[in-house]
Amino acid sequence: MRAAGDLVLDELSATAAARRAGEDDRVDGVPARVVAEPSTTDEAAAVMRVAAARGLAVVPRGAGTKLSWGHPPERADLVLGTGRMDRIIEHRAGDLVVHVQAGVRLDALQEHLAPARQRLGISPVLPPGAGPGTVGGVLATAATGPLRLSHGAVRDLLIGVTLVRADGTVAKAGGKVVKNVAGYDLGKLLTGSWGTLGLVTEAVFRLHPLPPAARWVVVPVRSAADAHEKVQRVVHSQVVASALELDRPADGPASLAVLVEGIPQGVEGRVRTLLDLLGDAEVTDHAPAWWGHAPWESGGVALRLTHEIAGLPRLLDALGGAAVRGSPGVGVLHAGVPADPEAVPAFVERVRGASAGWGGDIVVLDAPAPVKAALDVWGPVRGITLMRRVKDQFDPDRLMAPGRFAGGI
Repeated sequence: MRAAGDLVLDELSATAAARRAGEDDRVDGVPARVVAEPSTTDEAAAVMRVAAARGLAVVPRGAGTKLSWGHPPERADLVLGTGRMDRIIEHRAGDLVVHVQAGVRLDALQEHLAPARQRLGISPVLPPGAGPGTVGGVLATAATGPLRLSHGAVRDLLIGVTLVRADGTVAKAGGKVVKNVAGYDLGKLLTGSWGTLGLVTEAVFRLHPLPPAARWVVVPVRSAADAHEKVQRVVHSQVVASALELDRPADGPASLAVLVEGIPQGVEGRVRTLLDLLGDAEVTDHAPAWWGHAPWESGGVALRLTHEIAGLPRLLDALGGAAVRGSPGVGVLHAGVPADPEAVPAFVERVRGASAGWGGDIVVLDAPAPVKAALDVWGPVRGITLMRRVKDQFDPDRLMAPGRFAGGI
């Protein structure tokens, strides 16, 4: 008689590429039993139906760059990889719209769009040693980056989505043109749900033209108050920056970098305005080396912090000597601290206790297992009761990445 695991593998192999899981398929230390890699929405739905019938917990995986973020799942019976769902289904350049499968890598997508002088305005922060993630991974984590200042958050760029629910039901929302917003709320709901509501297999995004010219203006920052003053000058000016990024290393001078884009004549004029606003600054045609990269070290503790724009100096002061990098113009920063299992929980508790002073939250995105075990990585979450009700509606049997998200969702 064949073992139950072999029978499950046989059933999955009849629907999509499947294999037994290995050590490299662990999800934040949690062992997996099998890995399935569908290539279409229909194959993904068939895999999910097998998982539902067998009561298998499913953890979606794209490039794996953020698979250790959040809580470890309670179990990870089936890792569902999207690597074979890597097709750009349609690029309607005239409508500034692209339709892609969830496994498409962001760098490959941007390369495809570049000849049409277009881009997807998503530039998520890259963790140490990680390459660009996938469309599905960006949607799952709502990963943001420098271009959010000008192009909006991930959910603002999503105009259509295809979802496979935990029971294998396929659902679609939105459309293929920007003006068609029917069902758009489902896309917003899925963005940042960490794979706990279902599997996104396809997405439709609105695009932006690729500017013909770009310059970075980089100015030193002497203190938290100085950083706040310079940020205020930029965001309240007529410059209309594409991005505004702060870099404050744990040891070393801090700086603020402003990206301006557009036609060459307009860019040069706005650069001159920035120099008048900010004083002594460096002007360059390439991004600083730290731009778009996470401030934490490999194996360290990764923090994401939100804040009201006016609360920036109080947040920076509260973080002390932590390395900080991010987008103060939209109220999203990242920070990194050494992975001390005793010091980190006290540090996080202290910062959370003072968070009312800047009107935001602190989430421990990633950390070694001993650190995660000593604290609640998500902390207090507003609207958790409603979030649990949504989870119950989408995934009543708790098969999608159970326990990975806030409040044990």
